[in-house]
Amino acid sequence: MASPSLMDTLFQRSLDDIIKGVRQQQSSTESIFISKVIEEIRREIKSTDLQTKSTALQKLTYLNSIHFIDMSWASFHAIECISSPTFAHKKIGYVAISQSFNESTPVILLISNQLRKDLKSSNEFEVSLALDCLSRIGTVDLCRDLTSEVFTLMSSSKVFVRKKGIGVVLRLFEKYPDAVRVCFKKLVESLEGSDSQIVSAVVGVFCELASKDPRSYLPLAPEFYRILVDSKNNWVLIKVLKIFAKLAPLEPRLAKRMVEPICDHMRKTGAKSLVFECIRTVVTSFTEYESAMKLAAEKIREFLMEDDPNLKYLGLHAVTIMAPKHLWAVLENKDVVIQSLSDEDPNIKLESLRLVMAMASESNLVETCRVLVNYALKSDPEFCNEILGSILSTCCRNVYDVIIDFDWYVSLLGEMSRIPNCQKGEEIENQLIDIGMRVKDVRPELVRVGRDLLIDPALLGNPFLHRLLSAAAWVCGEYVEFSRNPVELMEALLQPRTSLLPSSIRTVYMQSAFKVLIFCIRSYFLQKEDMTSEVSDLASKRECSESSDLATGKALVQSDQDEGFNPRESNQSYEDPSVVDTGVGQTSTPAFMEEKSFMHESIVNLLNLMELVLGPLSGSLDVEIQERAWNVLGFIELVRQEFSNPLIQKEANLEREKVIASRVVEWVHDAFSEELGPVSVTAQDRVLIPDELVLKENLTDLEAICGGVELPSPGSFSFTTPYYGESAGFSVSNLQGEEDSEPSTESTSLITEHRKRHGLYYLPSEKNKILANDYPPANDPSSGINTNDDTEDLVKLADQSLVSKRKPNHAKPRPVVVKLEGGDAAPVVSKKPELKDDLLSGAIRDILLGNEAKAASSQSNPYDKSSSKRKGKAKLVILPDSKENLAVGEQPNHENPSSRRSQHRGHGKEKSRKSRGKKNGDGREDDGEKEREKIRDHHGRHKSRQRADAPINVVAQTPDIPDYLL
Repeated sequence: MASPSLMDTLFQRSLDDIIKGVRQQQSSTESIFISKVIEEIRREIKSTDLQTKSTALQKLTYLNSIHFIDMSWASFHAIECISSPTFAHKKIGYVAISQSFNESTPVILLISNQLRKDLKSSNEFEVSLALDCLSRIGTVDLCRDLTSEVFTLMSSSKVFVRKKGIGVVLRLFEKYPDAVRVCFKKLVESLEGSDSQIVSAVVGVFCELASKDPRSYLPLAPEFYRILVDSKNNWVLIKVLKIFAKLAPLEPRLAKRMVEPICDHMRKTGAKSLVFECIRTVVTSFTEYESAMKLAAEKIREFLMEDDPNLKYLGLHAVTIMAPKHLWAVLENKDVVIQSLSDEDPNIKLESLRLVMAMASESNLVETCRVLVNYALKSDPEFCNEILGSILSTCCRNVYDVIIDFDWYVSLLGEMSRIPNCQKGEEIENQLIDIGMRVKDVRPELVRVGRDLLIDPALLGNPFLHRLLSAAAWVCGEYVEFSRNPVELMEALLQPRTSLLPSSIRTVYMQSAFKVLIFCIRSYFLQKEDMTSEVSDLASKRECSESSDLATGKALVQSDQDEGFNPRESNQSYEDPSVVDTGVGQTSTPAFMEEKSFMHESIVNLLNLMELVLGPLSGSLDVEIQERAWNVLGFIELVRQEFSNPLIQKEANLEREKVIASRVVEWVHDAFSEELGPVSVTAQDRVLIPDELVLKENLTDLEAICGGVELPSPGSFSFTTPYYGESAGFSVSNLQGEEDSEPSTESTSLITEHRKRHGLYYLPSEKNKILANDYPPANDPSSGINTNDDTEDLVKLADQSLVSKRKPNHAKPRPVVVKLEGGDAAPVVSKKPELKDDLLSGAIRDILLGNEAKAASSQSNPYDKSSSKRKGKAKLVILPDSKENLAVGEQPNHENPSSRRSQHRGHGKEKSRKSRGKKNGDGREDDGEKEREKIRDHHGRHKSRQRADAPINVVAQTPDIPDYLL
């Protein structure tokens, strides 16, 4: 690309022109305009004129910051601009470098000399530019090379330069820990400065350093205490309070001296920011002092009474911090907290919601959840889901420790899922399954709630609740023995509208329907066995009884068979059987198993329904759906002989097929009847990896092997299969109509009655009518909840139920909840500190504590070779003494005199050997002397390595705080 011409330079567009041009463009033409501007910049930036180059770089920097245009290609041109003697060009170059350079920039080392030159400049603004750039892009090499220059600037007579140099020290310590040995003494001396700007900068640096490793800065507590008492700068006091909040938990004696000054600041100051910081320091680090806590509670009350939403939020936040250990502070302000739920500010509503959930206990959980669900119904979608999430997280805490009545909680989960703005399907899904596996007594209610969710078509249209429907289907299939009507579950699981669900959810529906089918067929077989045993008993009594008794017995058997349970008959109503309690902690067989029985016709209808619904799915493009469909169809084909017309079958084949079918059903039922329990999150870690299993195999060739295979997208699904030319969206009535070639009046009435009862499951009967994608409204979740006078309910709740924290005497005992021995929560992995943080903390402890910490830090904090070489040469920092003697004493570095003499002796021997080597003209003797020196050096290194590997029992000493402070 050619360099810009003279005309291009004269008529170069400025940054203002670019900004105006971008603002005038429409959204469709903005990218085209920016592309043209980038082409202009590429030509202009190659100009030899620094004015043209800097203007082009300025425009590129703006486009990078606003439109994220890549400017890495212009890194060298930015270096050219900072080398300009003109301050305007230098400023543009430094801004571009600060914005675009990082540790991986190839030309970053080229700015080292220019930075050193600008740091030594007499122009304080050029020095400021260089310091600002170093604080942003400083790498290990740059920080190492420029440490001496920054150290010099820390003593500058210009306050503007000096405070910026102190601020850059934080970057030096982070990237190059050895800079501590050079700059830390000057940093500590700056704490005693009289200039408030310098003290503020130093305290800010120590505040950042103490947040990473506060223990290393305990010896500086006297200096911080002096600043806390004497300083009048509120921002300095805020940073000092942050430091003491970190130091107080490490040294218990420190809190005794710090409480009174902090309370004085709370009483006297009028700055709300300083008062809040005092409150936060007291409630986090000085909770053992009752007087300070009461004063903090009074100040919090003042914040809550403020009209300013920012101050009110800070008050609620302070109450949230106090809530875990001091619930009395929450109860004192409960009226303000509850009224804040209706505030316009979303942050205030969230804080008040956290406090309301913090006040929840076993005695008031039901009432609290009722009020919050009522608020969720009328709130915006975001706050509605925050309320639901808070209820879910509070109730499941400590494995549902706060819940007494699990039947109520399961019904509450079903009620929450019908709230129009609910998006917590995944959380509700996890809890439904988890409660089902942990609490056996709640499974009947769980199946009832799952059934209500499955038959509600409005939930199918909410993609956020698809996972919830998956849990409902799994629960109904896993615990189908507690169902009141398994046939109704089967129809709900196979309804045509399930085609709207993702394939992963449909597979759960299919598997649950398979479980329900197995349960129904096995129940039918058990019923037949009971009937056969009754008939045999009557036959054995035939010789002892009269003929009239035999006739009566036959009539009884016939009447029982005629009254069998047929779900297709419209004149039979579904009764509500209950689970019988045997009194020994176990539940008996469900009532419908005792009162009703499956007829041969009902089982045949279920098989036909399963076959007709799953038949089209056997050719699905989704592998999971196809596999499950073929499994169920194969099972139906295997057991169908049992339910075929017995008049057509031969008697021998009939008996043989009955035995095979009953065995297969029993085997599958045994496989499904194995109870599933909760699994610990650490269970996988306890499984030993087999030796022959290779987990780190190179799979780079996998893409080449499977490159020609085109897999369908997870969401793609088609009902048109090679076996069925038409769509799988069909109704039960249509299927029955196709099956029955000759329509009859009786069958038509049955279909009409079934359609009337279960009309939501049917598609429109008109051929020309398009199925609308709108769903009927969900069941009203507010039944039984009065939506009026919410504020009065909340105040009443606060006055009555929230005060009592004692466990009430419940008439119904709490069911057994299964808990795992290894714990149910995921283990918290402690984050290991980085090596640079260890090096920085070790260097600071060495300087502040002298030789006391060297023995301990040499083992826990290994330094690199450069650090170990400088260690002996570094001078220890002597903290300056104040009038009150608030300095930390320093122990001198006592060196062994014998070691000094040995060192001098060794240097003398080396010099004599060198002199003899020079005088000796024979090269062989020189080579022999070198070999002997190599051997001695090798033995010396071997001995030092042995000493380093040997264990040294040294106890790390905690830095002591002088008694005059405590």
